[in-house]
Amino acid sequence: MRRVVFNQKGGVGKSTIACNLAAISAEQGLKTLVIDLDPQGNSTTYLLGAAAQEEHPTLADFFTQVLSYSFHKKPTEHFIRETPFPSLHVMAASPELGELEPKLESRYKMFKLRDTLEALDGYEAMFVDTPPALNFFTRSALIAAEACLIPFDCDDFSRRALYSLLASVGEIRDDHNPNLQVEGIIVNQFQARAKLPRALVDELLAEGLPVLDTYLSSSVKIRESHQEARPMIHLDARHKLTREFRSLYEALNKPRAVKGAALRASA
Repeated sequence: MRRVVFNQKGGVGKSTIACNLAAISAEQGLKTLVIDLDPQGNSTTYLLGAAAQEEHPTLADFFTQVLSYSFHKKPTEHFIRETPFPSLHVMAASPELGELEPKLESRYKMFKLRDTLEALDGYEAMFVDTPPALNFFTRSALIAAEACLIPFDCDDFSRRALYSLLASVGEIRDDHNPNLQVEGIIVNQFQARAKLPRALVDELLAEGLPVLDTYLSSSVKIRESHQEARPMIHLDARHKLTREFRSLYEALNKPRAVKGAALRASA
């Protein structure tokens, strides 16, 4: 399954969600790949820590190769790095991605990521982290993915932005990727005792938007997780937030028939 984590608003937890779901996937024994398309490289740093600064091929090198006419191109595996966590790998970001974007867009290379990931053998789960913008890299990710997860950080600006975001995903689906589905909206940084987050989530539910049942709590523990470059399952397996990530992962990976029945029952 190829999943993209996407929101045009920054600071909603895209990298945190992508990396923690990927870490659980790998812990379950699935060979898992994170593709970090954000030039800021938050997922890369989260999974590699200080080693993210070491000289290794990045996605910028991969896309530079895409633009070249060489007959001796390196295989995709050359651009994949191991993380300290078993079965978990990453295609690392680089600030140079921003410089490459206009060249890639002008050459209409939006389908190259999809073709590359489809041809990549051995990976049972892939999570694509995206920039906080609807740009070349985000479109490439949506074209390459089978499912889209949308983080929502219980903010009124985020709620207002959801409608245009869903429209953008629908446009990509209609024009380029008929298999793309919005798998769900992930409520993040949820404060159960605060009135505003509950009211905003209730509004989304009342409008029939696909809000997933598991809400991710607001916790300072996630900052420690970022600082130590250890996803929650490796930092504190018993923490409440870790259990929530597990619950979210399990819900996303229910058999499709079960999930489909649940969706029909809620319609």
